[in-house]
Amino acid sequence: MKYDRMLNKQETPSDSDIHNYIGSRVELWDHIHTYLKTHYDFKPELVFFTKKYGWTIRYRRSGKTLCYFFPEEEAFSILIVLGKKEAENLEMMRLEINDNIMTVFDTTEQLHDGRWMWVRILDKSDLDSLILLLNAKKKPKKTI
Repeated sequence: MKYDRMLNKQETPSDSDIHNYIGSRVELWDHIHTYLKTHYDFKPELVFFTKKYGWTIRYRRSGKTLCYFFPEEEAFSILIVLGKKEAENLEMMRLEINDNIMTVFDTTEQLHDGRWMWVRILDKSDLDSLILLLNAKKKPKKTI
C-alpha cells in the first residue's frame, strides 16, 4: 500500500486537513501529539520539509529538534534521529519495543550524525513503542 504525503507547498494544510488525510489513524495521531505536549517542552511547528516528503509537524526547542511527523493518507510517519548514546538506550530497551520499530532500528545505519529512523505508525503497538523510542532520545519532563 502506498501512503501518499501532503506534497503541495502552495497549500498549507489546516489541522482539519491533516486529520482528514490521516483518516482512520487520527486517534493515534492525536494521542501522540497530546503525549508530547504533556511530557515535553518542545513546540510543534508546521513546516514544509522538502518536495519529496512534504508537510510535517516538527517538534523543536532552542534550535534542537526532537522529531518530525509526516501526515500520510491513512497513516503517518515519524522521523527521529538517534545519536550513539540514544541508540544504546534503545538497544537496552529492545524487549519492550515492537518488531516494526526494532526492524527499522536494526536496518538503519548509524551515521556520524546519528541514526535517521523513518517509522510508519499504523497501530497502537507502534504508538506505544514510539513513546519508548522518544523517551530513549529525550527523557520526558516530570509531570504531577
